[in-house]
Amino acid sequence: MSVTVVVGSQWGDEGKGKIVDYLSKDSDVIARYQGGDNAGHTIVFNDHKFSLQLLPSGIFYSDKLAIIGNGVVLNPKSLFKEMKYLNDNGVTTDNLRISSRAQVIMPYHILLDELSEKDRTNKIGTTKKGIGPAYMDKIARVGIRVADLIHPESLKKILSETLRQKNQLLTKLYGVKPLDFETMYEEYKNYGQQMKKYVTDTSMIINEMADNKNVLFEGAQGIMLDIDHGTYPYVTSSNPVAGGAAVGAGIGPTKITDVIGVCKAYTSRVGEGPFPTELLNEIGNHIRDTAHEYGTVTKRPRRIGWLDTVALRHAARVSGLTSLAMNCVDVLDELDTIKVCTGYELNGKIIDYYPANLDVLDQCKPIYQELPGWKVSTTECTIFEQLPQNAQNYIKTVEKLVNVPIDWYSVGPDREQTHKR
Repeated sequence: MSVTVVVGSQWGDEGKGKIVDYLSKDSDVIARYQGGDNAGHTIVFNDHKFSLQLLPSGIFYSDKLAIIGNGVVLNPKSLFKEMKYLNDNGVTTDNLRISSRAQVIMPYHILLDELSEKDRTNKIGTTKKGIGPAYMDKIARVGIRVADLIHPESLKKILSETLRQKNQLLTKLYGVKPLDFETMYEEYKNYGQQMKKYVTDTSMIINEMADNKNVLFEGAQGIMLDIDHGTYPYVTSSNPVAGGAAVGAGIGPTKITDVIGVCKAYTSRVGEGPFPTELLNEIGNHIRDTAHEYGTVTKRPRRIGWLDTVALRHAARVSGLTSLAMNCVDVLDELDTIKVCTGYELNGKIIDYYPANLDVLDQCKPIYQELPGWKVSTTECTIFEQLPQNAQNYIKTVEKLVNVPIDWYSVGPDREQTHKR
């Protein structure tokens, strides 16, 4: 039996959903443990591309439980829209379970997210989904939880006081109209009643299953966007690191057996923030166009760069990676040469760590190892030995630099194009 955490080991968008979907066939429960509908998971199978933002990727397996854990901030409107989208495409959502302890994203969270970002001099690049403000209310202990949403009297009591405070903020600080209590209460009371049949103590389910079944935890975003260990302040509002699964799903860390980090064969990033290996040239454009690198949620073009093993080693350390899954090997098929960042040069010295201070990070120059490309299509390769020798060497070089085995690789977007070594 195993308890496995799948994390993004870069800045998100690494294809975690694809790897989770691949691993789900051997799992009994798949759970999201942090983030909200600012996540973007794309899964392709049966010639159909599904884009998820909130639901766990394991939702496609009707015989397995798909859980939204207590660490998630949940937008009910997005939830039911996504459920309808799947149902309309022949995917059942009867296997969904929602933690009664998850926080609820309310309309004022979304509005405040948009207004505060607009007011910033230095933009964070938020998705404006209300994620940050919802987590702020959680820490301030004024948030509404799913357990409150499904009980009308609790919802009325908490919402009346919280909305009074939020309306003062909206009107006096931002100069916008106050939000109406009755309209919001009725809408979200109805959401709660629709949601009620899916709500339970998911921590109990997960712990019971962990004793004799296979449990798979799915993070959103990536480690370099972690609120503590990422490129602060250009980060998300939660902890995508593997340790976040213990808190965000209600399971003891001693029960976790494996941590799989998902990475691309290069690096991408959406939004603002440092990016030492960024490629602002034709190679970057080629990779972006070949891989269709545009945000699943935001549709923004992703920034592209060479693979950064300094960042990967940082991710491996803070999340305790036991293995890596490398996606998008095929995207590099046409390149003559491929570079890998092995370290940084800072003030004439070589460093092997990721600086916390962004001004220091701006002074870092990436040090590259250059490898020959393979100039052959890899999309039909089904076993590692079928890959061109230079592609095999590239994967072996990266795992040696990171000191974590690359146990999975993918050569295309389809479910069948992900392979175990």
